[in-house]
Amino acid sequence: MGQALGVASEALASGDVPVGALVFSPEGEVLGVGRNMREANGDPTAHAEVIAIRAAATALGQWRLENCTLVVTLEPCAMCAGALMLARIERLVLGAWDPKSGACGSVWDVVRDRRATHRVEVIGGIREPECSQILLDFFEGHRL
Repeated sequence: MGQALGVASEALASGDVPVGALVFSPEGEVLGVGRNMREANGDPTAHAEVIAIRAAATALGQWRLENCTLVVTLEPCAMCAGALMLARIERLVLGAWDPKSGACGSVWDVVRDRRATHRVEVIGGIREPECSQILLDFFEGHRL
């Protein structure tokens, strides 16, 4: 999670919401790294998780990220939760829960829905105070 927090802070330079994500192989090797880049790229799908998943798929040369773990500083939204499932990621480790649009246990639980063809193990609240604080600091500076 420390690495993900470092990546999240890099998003601040472009004015993006500070979220960082990494995909790890079953052996613990970093396969993909991503940070929010919606503002930097003008792309609504440029969430940290999607960027990390794309990088991991490129590194492996395949879209199936079976037995991999995604570590992310904020609970994924519905789009990112869907990407986790489609990529066949086994485990999600998240920092802060998102009570507004979280889709991995807070508002929705897309990744563990019994109707899904693939379910993701969720481990939440890892270094939650630090993951929450970087977001609180960011939004405090953006709200009037």
